[in-house]
Amino acid sequence: MSSVRSAAPASPPGPVRRAGPRQWWALVALTVPVLLMSIDLTVLSMAVPALSTDLAPTASQLLWIIDVYGVFLAGLLILMGSLGDRIGRRRLLLTGAVAFGAASLLAAFAWNAEVLILARALLGLGGATLMPSTLSLIRNIFEDPAQRRRAISVWAAAFAGGAGLGPVVGGLLLEHFWWGSAFLINLPVMALLLAVGPFLLPESRDPRPGPFDLLSAALLIGAVLAVVFGFKEAGKLGWGVQPAAWLAGGALVAALFAARQRRLAQPLIDLALLRSLPFGVAVLTNIAGVFAMTGMLYFFPQYVQIVLGRSALEAGLWALPLATGAIIGSLTVPALARRFPAGLVIGLGLALASSGYLLLSLLDTDGVAALAFGGGALLGGGVGLANTLANDVIVSAAPPGRAGAAAGISETAYELGGAMGTAVLGSVGAQVYASRVLADLPAQTPPEAAGAATQTLAAAERVAASLPPAQGRELLGTAHGAFVDAMSQTFLTGGLIVAAAAAAAALALRTYRVTAATATH
Repeated sequence: MSSVRSAAPASPPGPVRRAGPRQWWALVALTVPVLLMSIDLTVLSMAVPALSTDLAPTASQLLWIIDVYGVFLAGLLILMGSLGDRIGRRRLLLTGAVAFGAASLLAAFAWNAEVLILARALLGLGGATLMPSTLSLIRNIFEDPAQRRRAISVWAAAFAGGAGLGPVVGGLLLEHFWWGSAFLINLPVMALLLAVGPFLLPESRDPRPGPFDLLSAALLIGAVLAVVFGFKEAGKLGWGVQPAAWLAGGALVAALFAARQRRLAQPLIDLALLRSLPFGVAVLTNIAGVFAMTGMLYFFPQYVQIVLGRSALEAGLWALPLATGAIIGSLTVPALARRFPAGLVIGLGLALASSGYLLLSLLDTDGVAALAFGGGALLGGGVGLANTLANDVIVSAAPPGRAGAAAGISETAYELGGAMGTAVLGSVGAQVYASRVLADLPAQTPPEAAGAATQTLAAAERVAASLPPAQGRELLGTAHGAFVDAMSQTFLTGGLIVAAAAAAAALALRTYRVTAATATH
């Protein structure tokens, strides 16, 4: 890896153009679809019960309805970012807006589970064109490093805040409309982007992109899809032969992809970026940040709705401090980055996220709101702080002509972090839950009911409803206690992992600062 300190430029940089009102309005146009796409990542979790009633999907189909969006998004982000460098980032962004709007319309009025799975896959494809285009356009619109850092902080606040707002938006829509409304909210935003984009957004591309290598593209998609799918399978099935085979296969294809890039005069991805210590640490920071948020978003809807017996809207509101903290953390980055090295700011952010996890681990079956809100705010604020500066490091380390590919790597790290969070933290929680239920199960529980109750909290709810009232209440109390114990153990595990990431980032980037020299090479 390269040295932490940036090398001096070979020649004095030219004058840096400062952004004016037009550029800041362009930022608004680029930020709104990012907010919407981030909401889409979590809004569906609230709509699952309603769409399950209407479409009657099988268990396998339901998993695909939930997962296929993220799988396609993760698999295509880097490729679409590199494609935008070649054909033009604005062109790719506006094309993606059309695709995302059409897929949203199909999803909203899907008449069976198969159509909804197809629509969600098309949403992932459209999203993969939108996300790297927005960040790479910001990289080229805002030449001044300080202004670019402010712009990225707004972009990151929208992305991080949207994930926390998804449950709130989903809860509000389901209070008044049918489940398809969760997709229809995309249409006016995409229409607005298509209307103002050609006027506000300048076109930018790599002036010397070289030929597009189809074999490299196929290897890249295969590697990312295999790794993400492996982690998702581990989250659903536990760690075993099948998830390990997917991960090993993904690693092998990734090695073949890297070997091919070294032989090409114009590679699809410049591997020198990945050998840069600041770039590599920033990518790992994005993985750690989303890993942290995934754990809370995985457990909280079940905890609030099933253990505490609250509505879907209330479950969304309990996650609101996470979104608020993420927005505040993202917007404070410019002020902190001017005064302190990147490693200190990123390390501080991840340390705050770790402390939030530790606070959340104290929750019990009574549901102390102050603990939940305080822990969520610390977790969101820390992730917002760390990931915003990490994105600034990533786009500043990449030459302007490669901004799309760099943005795609950054956002693939988000998706990989989410898949890893579900796999690692979900597996920890599932094992603790099953062992605790088995240890405390009432002696008179029928064997078939006992087997189902150890699987998930929702299954335990269904089993308890089929038993005599007294027996059902006893089983339900056992399941609730086991779930809270599992959640606490998972949050403790997540807190320790994120704390280790905080220490590593602080040490690795202890002297690194994003300056005009690093940002304009």
